[in-house]
Amino acid sequence: MNLIRVFTIANNGFQEVIRDRILYFIGFFSLLLILAQRIIPEIAAGTHEKILLDFGIGAIAILSVVIAIFVGTGLINKEIEKRTLLMLIPKPISRAELILGKHLGLTTVLAVMIAIMMGIYLVMLSISNISYPTGALVTAGIYLLLELGLIVAVAILFGVFTSSILATLLSFGVYLMGHFSEDLVELGKLSKNASIEGLTTSLYLVLPNLSRLDLKNEAVYGLLPDVTELLSHALYGILYTALLLILAMMIFAQKEF
Repeated sequence: MNLIRVFTIANNGFQEVIRDRILYFIGFFSLLLILAQRIIPEIAAGTHEKILLDFGIGAIAILSVVIAIFVGTGLINKEIEKRTLLMLIPKPISRAELILGKHLGLTTVLAVMIAIMMGIYLVMLSISNISYPTGALVTAGIYLLLELGLIVAVAILFGVFTSSILATLLSFGVYLMGHFSEDLVELGKLSKNASIEGLTTSLYLVLPNLSRLDLKNEAVYGLLPDVTELLSHALYGILYTALLLILAMMIFAQKEF
């Protein structure tokens, strides 16, 4: 694998996503914060500071996930539909390099967007004279990026062998179930049914446990896990992402055009 080619693909992918007006999401996010800053204090006097803290970081997460899934599922499918993949394959670019480069390019876009939205969010809190745990919120933003990198890998994996619509639905399904995977196990135990319990346990083992990378609620209160646990969660996200990308590369390598 040639890293120069990977970075070239990543750079082209980064510019392509930016050209798709993806940064308009930042304008939409700013508008949401302005509206929230005006409306929430009027309807939730006394608790508006906590609500604004939750709302801002929650909006960053939701908008970023939407971009990760909708753009991620089309990264490879778009190349196939436009027939541009047929021009890339004869060149000295391996399919593994294409997938890795596409993933890196979109993840970089998401990193830039999170950094900008987090900056706007913190400025809004400062203007509103709302105290906030800067370090905890920034840490939550970093782990959000790890989560999004994993979700992009999921989207690419589904995108290499299904249609964009089905890949999008499956990716959203993995995202939702990944946040409730631990609850699935408890639900299986409560059912008192061996088959259901086996199914929920299997889903828990196969699906990514995204709650390990979701630090939003803890960050708002300035309460984060200790360093050892944080490193464990980060390693989990990176390894799971790598596994998904390797699986996507293996499937894509067998695909004929």
